[in-house]
Amino acid sequence: MALKVLCDRILQEGRCLEGGILKVDRFVNHQMDPYLMKQVAIEFIRRFADIKVNKILTIEASGIAPAVMLGYLMELPVVYVKKIVPSTIECFYHTKVHSFTNDFLYDVVIDKEYLTADDHVLFIDDFLAYGNAGKGIIDLCSQAGATIEGMGFIIEKGFQKGREVLQQEGISRIESLAIIESLDNSQIKIMDD
Repeated sequence: MALKVLCDRILQEGRCLEGGILKVDRFVNHQMDPYLMKQVAIEFIRRFADIKVNKILTIEASGIAPAVMLGYLMELPVVYVKKIVPSTIECFYHTKVHSFTNDFLYDVVIDKEYLTADDHVLFIDDFLAYGNAGKGIIDLCSQAGATIEGMGFIIEKGFQKGREVLQQEGISRIESLAIIESLDNSQIKIMDD
């Protein structure tokens, strides 16, 4: 079941841009609505109630707000994968992630201290499009020997088939709070439950 308050905001305030981009920067990934992020986190808690995790993982930058809110409510640490290697990180796992929105290949890293074989992680992000960020997380977790217990996305663009890509990579538990069926003709169509 889609999160109704989220779907309402997408329909009221979301905008379609060229190339299949859904702009939700009024409430998700530029200006954030903390109350909506709390509702998103509560819904993720409900959907992932049956799995055991010890860490929330996200990727810089738009996944940080929902991940932090979720980590706060679940009382778990949140680690975000960085797009720039800070000089303070000496030992890290590294992979490359293609950004659909910016059409750019990013180097992303995570300090080896914060992702280990003992970790059972829940990955949280704002969008699932082609599955590129998720594939990067899969690679980093594989390098560390960490287990991905699930992946949660605020918005999934179902027509871009990222879910299938992640399932082919072995991720069986994927939860999206709103699934966009189409952005054709600059009209947002959300998949019915």
